[in-house]
Amino acid sequence: MALRIEKAALPEAVREAFVSQVGAVPEPVEVLWNNPRLAEANQAFTAQAGGFDACDASLKTFAHMAVAARIGCGWCLDINYFLAQNQDLDLAKASQVPRWRESAVFTPLERDVLEFAEAMTETPTAVTDELYAGLLARLGPAAMVELTWLIAFANQASRFNTASGVTSQEYSAACEIPLARSSA
Repeated sequence: MALRIEKAALPEAVREAFVSQVGAVPEPVEVLWNNPRLAEANQAFTAQAGGFDACDASLKTFAHMAVAARIGCGWCLDINYFLAQNQDLDLAKASQVPRWRESAVFTPLERDVLEFAEAMTETPTAVTDELYAGLLARLGPAAMVELTWLIAFANQASRFNTASGVTSQEYSAACEIPLARSSA
């Protein structure tokens, strides 16, 4: 798939910041920069959201990756796996998110979070009262709201990227453990 819209020119300071942070300018940023106000708002929003800590970082990363795998957003799957390595998360688990149902590495809580992420990604959503209540009881209200919000954001980002033709930039090639392919 090719980008469906040309990449916009970024201010040099923005370009340099991304290169120093992740080694390259993320294509979604270059696409978003076609609307600079929206791009700046998105950057501020995601930077602020990165500081939320009511929910465990692994659970949020695995959930984002599950959404990306379900929607088919190679970019989100790739960057989140790369970021998992940079955040010292369990790469053996993160690598298995695309095939989580077949993998034995996940705890019952992690499995429920991955199921919740997929259920939120369905149209219409397929979240059951039992699944939600079980997660709420184990995570608490603040973490549950944060996780639910993160999954909604992951859906937005993944759908924006796939609609715009953004694909993997191979960030995960830097990871020691290869990212598993979905069995679906």
